Amino acid sequence: MTSVTSRKTYKRLAKLFVAAYWNINMKLVLCLLAVCCAAFVSGATLEERKLVEVLKQLGDVKESLECRELLVNTPPQNIEDCCYLSAIRCFRNSLRVQFNVTEMKQVKLYRSLKHHITERGLDFCKSGNKSGNAVSTCQTCDSHPKATAREFVSRLESLIQRAISRLSNN
Repeated sequence: MTSVTSRKTYKRLAKLFVAAYWNINMKLVLCLLAVCCAAFVSGATLEERKLVEVLKQLGDVKESLECRELLVNTPPQNIEDCCYLSAIRCFRNSLRVQFNVTEMKQVKLYRSLKHHITERGLDFCKSGNKSGNAVSTCQTCDSHPKATAREFVSRLESLIQRAISRLSNN
């Protein structure tokens, strides 16, 4: 009698386990499906989403960067299409060298600015020769006038916002 009871208990437990396992897997699949659909429905490209992430990261470190008493080479507000990439590289290098990023949030921002998807999202050069003459007309980072840390952060933020806007309009 005990053997029959333990088999029945075992079968019941096995059924419960299978049902629970199935339920958990289905919830996981549905969650993943929902995330994929949301990304698809939003219509945002990978580059747009990456730039929005960069903008959020900049917001997280904005105060800590602005409070510094630095004068930093800062690209101007009115950057030409082919110079967005050059400007973001200047901002990124200044972050590393001038601001000496060490805080984890600052390091994340630096890495996001360096990411290939970020750079791809800022490459608005219309010419066929992207690595040639068009980019060489951009000012070097050292030739940009120096500005305060607050202005530096403001212009970086503005550059990213304009890039997101351009990407969403295309």
